[in-house]
Amino acid sequence: MDNQGFVTGEDDSKTNGGGTGSPDAPPVRMPRTVGAASGTAIIVGTMIGSGIFVSPKGILEGSGSVALSLLVWFGCGVLSMLGALCYIELGLLIPESGAEFTYLFHGLGPLHRFLGPLPAFLQSWSTNLLTLPASTAVLSLAFAEYCIQPFYARPCAPPPMAVPLLAVITCCLVTFTNCYSVTWATRAQNFFTVSKLAAIGLIIAAGVYSLAQGNSQYLATGFQGSTSSAGDVATAFYGGLWAYDGWNNLNCLTEEIVEPARNLPLAILIALPLVTVCYILTNVAYLSVLSPQQLLDSPAVAASFAEGVLGPAAFLIPVGVALSVCGALNGTILSTARRCLASARQGHLVDVLSFIHVRRLTPTPAAMFNCGIAVIMIAVGNIDSLIGLFSFCAWIFYGLVVLTLIILRSTRPDAKRAFRVPIWIPWLVLLMSCYLVVGPIVDRPQYEYFYVIAFLLVGVLVYVPCVYCKWRPNGMGSVTSCLQKTLELVPAS
Repeated sequence: MDNQGFVTGEDDSKTNGGGTGSPDAPPVRMPRTVGAASGTAIIVGTMIGSGIFVSPKGILEGSGSVALSLLVWFGCGVLSMLGALCYIELGLLIPESGAEFTYLFHGLGPLHRFLGPLPAFLQSWSTNLLTLPASTAVLSLAFAEYCIQPFYARPCAPPPMAVPLLAVITCCLVTFTNCYSVTWATRAQNFFTVSKLAAIGLIIAAGVYSLAQGNSQYLATGFQGSTSSAGDVATAFYGGLWAYDGWNNLNCLTEEIVEPARNLPLAILIALPLVTVCYILTNVAYLSVLSPQQLLDSPAVAASFAEGVLGPAAFLIPVGVALSVCGALNGTILSTARRCLASARQGHLVDVLSFIHVRRLTPTPAAMFNCGIAVIMIAVGNIDSLIGLFSFCAWIFYGLVVLTLIILRSTRPDAKRAFRVPIWIPWLVLLMSCYLVVGPIVDRPQYEYFYVIAFLLVGVLVYVPCVYCKWRPNGMGSVTSCLQKTLELVPAS
């Protein structure tokens, strides 16, 4: 298996930092430290981030009515759960880290004879250079906005550079934590998960109190004003699926899960229903205090809700939101580095991204690579455009992954499956992913969608020389060797 990336055909001993690649040396692997509780915290902590505090406005605007918006939230939860069930089977059948890239690389069966590893490369290309850095940038910006907001009373606005500067600092600090220790990162994730569930619980409790006071007039509007546009509904789903995204992140750490046959399904089956219930109850709470128009006009839904119901204790909600978003950022960086490492290990990115720190056993180069691109996006992007770009691109490959599961049922029918989903589930997820990709292009085309398509076409042009023809840039071996010595890196087995 070639893990040299663009540097192909090179003897490992030239870049392994002093003989670590010797046949007699023990393999260097990231340890299995993620149990059921930590796995659940990673999923819940990544899913509950900025989405539930940012997306309600977009979903209500796209759906047009209170009742339809709640149905969209529920539908997004169901779709995420069905996708997660498919990922459980794939994660146990192909027990390697990397999630989508790994499944597309190993599982396309007959299509692999015609396309080779091109689909896996395009997934790696778009994920590591576009969607995951965009997700990291969105979460960093959201964290910075909620941290700075309490210090500037309306109508005063913070200095133009305050939010992006704090976002960059936050992104770098969380990346450093993930580079320093996996244990630190998972402990931080556990803390953030408890904190964000406490914030969600406070919102729900306040909403229950408001409903007990008889404030149900906004919920009673039902389906009044519901949209009839398929594109509007698909756009509303994008906002909801952004809030639910992270359901697949534990599959990025399959090689680091203790007893994956038990703990991978257990963590997913606990986390997804828990998050779905929390999201629906949180939206009900919002609408027990805010009218639909107030929700649409609010720049920060959770903060407006807190002002309307908590009085002097309203500051608790921005604090809870900031902790929630920071936890999602930590979980995203934790999984993103593993995706990047898995791609580089198969030769689809430069080989140094597949290395880990020799003592800390963390994917330091991959985490730093994601951080660098995210910092650029923080400087030039905005939250709304980045969310649309992320969701559209992500569901192209989610659909391809469930197609992989369908193909594996035919090509490997006798393989031992510790978990098996009914075949109608991947077919349904595939159908929904096609709708989510095609519907908005036909009904409400936006520039972001065409940017993604153009980016994938550029990926094809890069694939031919760099992966198919194994072209090697001059001096890449020296760069890799220098980075190994500077950052104390070794190839990961």
